[in-house]
Amino acid sequence: MPSPNDPPAALPLTLDLEDFKGDFSFDALFGSLVDELLPEFHGEDAAGVPPPPPPLLGAAPPVFPAVDELLGLFKHSCKELVDLRRQIDKRLQNLKKEVATQDAKHRKTLGELEKGVDGLFDSFARLDSRISSVGQTAAKIGDHLQSAESQRETASQTIDLIKYLMEFNSTPGDLMELSPLFSDDSRVAEAASIAQKLRSFAEEDVGRHGVTSAVGSANASRGLEVAVANLQEYCNELENRLLSRFDTASQRRELSTMAECAKILSQFNRGTSAMQHYVATRPMFIDVEIMNTDIQVVLGDDGPQADSSSIAEGLSILYKEIADTVRKEATTIMAVFPSPNEVMSILVQRVLEQRVTAILDKLLIRPSLASLPPIEEGGLLHYLRVLSVAYDKTKELAKELQSIGCGDLDIEGLTESIYVSHKDEYTEFEHASLRQLYQSKMAELRAEAKQQSESTGSIGRAKGASLNTSPQQLISVTVVTEFVRWNEEAISRCTLLFSQPTTVAANVRSIFACLLDQVSQYLTVGLDGARESLNEAAAMRDRYVIGTSVSRRVAAAAASAAEAAAAAGESSFRSFMIAVQRCASSVAYLQQYFSNTISRLLLPVDGAHPSACEDMGSAVSVVEAAAHKGLLQCIDTVMCEGAHLDQCHAMPPQRLPVYRISDIRTGLRTL
Repeated sequence: MPSPNDPPAALPLTLDLEDFKGDFSFDALFGSLVDELLPEFHGEDAAGVPPPPPPLLGAAPPVFPAVDELLGLFKHSCKELVDLRRQIDKRLQNLKKEVATQDAKHRKTLGELEKGVDGLFDSFARLDSRISSVGQTAAKIGDHLQSAESQRETASQTIDLIKYLMEFNSTPGDLMELSPLFSDDSRVAEAASIAQKLRSFAEEDVGRHGVTSAVGSANASRGLEVAVANLQEYCNELENRLLSRFDTASQRRELSTMAECAKILSQFNRGTSAMQHYVATRPMFIDVEIMNTDIQVVLGDDGPQADSSSIAEGLSILYKEIADTVRKEATTIMAVFPSPNEVMSILVQRVLEQRVTAILDKLLIRPSLASLPPIEEGGLLHYLRVLSVAYDKTKELAKELQSIGCGDLDIEGLTESIYVSHKDEYTEFEHASLRQLYQSKMAELRAEAKQQSESTGSIGRAKGASLNTSPQQLISVTVVTEFVRWNEEAISRCTLLFSQPTTVAANVRSIFACLLDQVSQYLTVGLDGARESLNEAAAMRDRYVIGTSVSRRVAAAAASAAEAAAAAGESSFRSFMIAVQRCASSVAYLQQYFSNTISRLLLPVDGAHPSACEDMGSAVSVVEAAAHKGLLQCIDTVMCEGAHLDQCHAMPPQRLPVYRISDIRTGLRTL
């Protein structure tokens, strides 16, 4: 091993740049330097190394024998590290120079590239401008070419049209010498288009020259008049041929053929003839059996005497069948016609004007007001109920048809026009119906009273039953309730048939006025009847006044008669007070009906509600006046009975009649 004093060149090279690359570890570097000098540095590997020989006797053992070798090694390593650093610095200097040189070259290259790119962009801009200019020029050339092509095609078509026009202008009525185009079934669409153009041009020319001829240019349009006639004849023939083909395809359900024919026919009067022809040939409009079945479904086996509920059910069934049929037709129309909305408008209009109107004409037979139908057959009320039911169901049908589709058709206005004649006379018929019901009810009450009077017989008359108030004279709240029910039904019909608030208010007020007249008349007649009983009782009292100088037998007879008169007075008094009480209940019920039903219909219109209140006040005043007269008579009755009691107290005891004082007291308490 070299000594520390050896020159550096004699020592081996122990360090290399490779030692510092990668994962550098100082411990590993140090271990590689001192590996030979310090074997114990290896740890476990040092266990196999023999221990150093023991020191000689008398000699001092060295503290660290390898220090000199390590020192030389470390100095040599430091020198090598210095040399390595110099080498690295030199390399770094060379790299810096090389990088600077390369950077200068790159900068120069980048500058040249930027100049080249700028020039390239300028070239692209000039190229883009050139391309745009060329494109504009090409577009102009294309427009000119397209215009020229269009003009060429127009000129070619014009030449062909002139040729075809000359063919139609040859001989009147002669269509045999026409071009094959007009007889080829595979080119019907083209022939129809050309014929329409020729017809339009010829008619316009005839019209223009016709005006000119009127100011002096005679016979200017004579040639084209022949063409117009021939074209009209050909168009009619072609249209009929297409309609025939359309019908055949319709029977076979060939929708594609139907659509093709409909598209061609749309060139003739915008296809109106095809649309109307299709709608008119629907089975629902031409099948007599279907139309006869309609009324049978509505009326059933009862015929014209069917009640309104049965008619409502029949109309619901029939209108549902009509809506289903229209819905199926709508599917076909959407697939066939180029303008389906127009066809749907014609179809729905035809349904309402023909089929629905035919049903209503048989259903709504307007009765004569001069000769009312008997009440046993329903009277006018039957007609009004059927009218409201039919109107309601027809409105529902109209809404259903509108949801299916009806184009621009004003279906609501059309529905109203169907019922306009019935609605114009509705108020008059409603008033007549209410009068008929009232008269029928009064006749029924009189018949019941007469029957009861006849069943009483002579026994009842002997007991003074003739002085008792008869049933038709007594007032019944039930009867007034029935009047109100009639009126309420009439009001519901009015609000159904009319929607304008002003019209509704006017009709409601007039209908309510009928109720006021009926209630007022009924209550007044009842009170007058009760007053007649009071008058008869008063006549009996006046007839049997007991004198002071009569015999015992005469006095007894007179007293007995006076007792009967008193009993009659009490009965008539009680009957009248009951009548007054029922009048009050009836008026209260009438006012409640006015508040709950009539007021809300009159309030939207200015002045309608106050006017109705005045009408009701006037009607109630008439009843109050009749009640006031009767109450005055009741007071007279009580006063007369009191005077009669005083007269009885002044008579001798043996002449006093047996009189029911408690009955008079009961009457006074009632009053």
